[in-house]
Amino acid sequence: MPPVIDPDKCNLCGVCDEHCPLDVIYMENEGVDVRYPLECWHCGACRQDCPTGAVDIEFPLIMLGV
Repeated sequence: MPPVIDPDKCNLCGVCDEHCPLDVIYMENEGVDVRYPLECWHCGACRQDCPTGAVDIEFPLIMLGV
């Protein structure tokens, strides 16, 4: 699953966009856009570096070994 951005927590700082190694996330005037969800490596850089905790990644069960 791609990153999910909570618009209520997001302050449009752009950190997720800057730290995404694959340019999956893009900043737009209206908010954040996850443009290439299938390209996401689930590295967590966007989630870890978000200062407001607005980014969440839902890992598929197969990735968790369940």
